[in-house]
Amino acid sequence: MSKDVVGIAGCGAMGLPMAQRLADAGYEVWGHDVRPVGEFGEFANRMVGDAAGFSERCNIVISVVRDAAQTRALLFGESQGIVKGLQPPDVLVISSTLSPRFIRHLSKELPEGLALVDAAMSGAPYRARSGTLSFMLGGPDDVLERLTPLFEVMGEDIFRIGPASMGMTAKVLNNYCAATSVVATHRVLGMARALELDERTLLNVMKVSSGSNWFADRIDQIDWASEGYSTSNTIGIVEKDVESALDAVSEHPAVAHAPLDDALLASLRALESLKID
Repeated sequence: MSKDVVGIAGCGAMGLPMAQRLADAGYEVWGHDVRPVGEFGEFANRMVGDAAGFSERCNIVISVVRDAAQTRALLFGESQGIVKGLQPPDVLVISSTLSPRFIRHLSKELPEGLALVDAAMSGAPYRARSGTLSFMLGGPDDVLERLTPLFEVMGEDIFRIGPASMGMTAKVLNNYCAATSVVATHRVLGMARALELDERTLLNVMKVSSGSNWFADRIDQIDWASEGYSTSNTIGIVEKDVESALDAVSEHPAVAHAPLDDALLASLRALESLKID
């Protein structure tokens, strides 16, 4: 077993089961979150509320916080700032879905000697719990080789894409398509209700037909499938992921904007909660 000590920063719906998978596999794992330690149940004794103490314990930190602002607060903020201390980690892994442009800028701000890997992940919390996530990795080959055993504990499909930011590039483009499946499925289920077609029957037909898609096929397994739009929930994260994809191509005029982009974002923001009998 590796002597690396792994820290998971951001122990929410994805980060906490990732930490638990690693701990169950025998890794020494510590968690950090802005929420009180007592909220983490059986994992509370592995949580470190103090960011400085957290970074001093862990030579590999995997960040699973929500967005770019929280990432910057974790790394450079006054109350956290885990890379500003006397003993920053050796490796920083960004698993939050962020713009590839953000990753490239971040690489220039980190302390010398700290290796940066973007390890974008795909899969809902149920796949984090089962250790079947998909990972899209960008970073130096030697560092990815060192980290591969960790990803194999947490994931099922591991893709080494290229240098840092390329894993995130694959992820945001993938999530653009995932967002279209969320919107389209909500839309056709509404149509089914209006046309007096049983929604469950339609989902069963779609699953073995040309309407098959990631969201519809797994609607009973995805923890947040019934959510409507809120900036604070997972649909809000999907919105952020689409915006990250659009930011990634913003410097490329040929693909920087399409009418579908505006329609997709507007449709996500209009989603209401989904109820299926």
